[in-house]
Amino acid sequence: MNFRMRHVVTAAVVAVAAAGAAGCAALGRATFKEPTVALREFNITGLGLTGGSVDVVLSVYNPNGYKLDALKMTYQVDVDSIKLGDGALDGRFVVPEKDSSLVRLPVRFTYAGLGAAGRALIQSGTVNYRVRGDFTVDTPLGNFTRPYDQKGRYSSVAGSR
Repeated sequence: MNFRMRHVVTAAVVAVAAAGAAGCAALGRATFKEPTVALREFNITGLGLTGGSVDVVLSVYNPNGYKLDALKMTYQVDVDSIKLGDGALDGRFVVPEKDSSLVRLPVRFTYAGLGAAGRALIQSGTVNYRVRGDFTVDTPLGNFTRPYDQKGRYSSVAGSR
């Protein structure tokens, strides 16, 4: 095979491989089922003069038939439509196939931004919450970054509903 013919064959092989990889990525995205994220609990870990910190514990359920290796997770936690805090979790965690894992997120807050929600929790024992952000997972089908957005009602007695 001469140089020109090898060049044409090599270019064709590269093009077919690129198209195949793009097709696999598209197929992977189509078969990837979104994990479900729910607030499990939150624990006050520190209080100061102007605010404090809580650990927000999320339950992440993986509906896929393979484990998800989470590379990164961003989050914003709202309580009664008031932003409690946000951040990013850069530590890896694994969610087994068709199973759940607990993820602990550190959140700092100020009393000024939490007054009404704190009063509601003290008075009724329940408060509305919203947890949102995105996560990046490593799967056998490639890396995916997907948003999540969950709402619910937290009871200091019964937990999340």
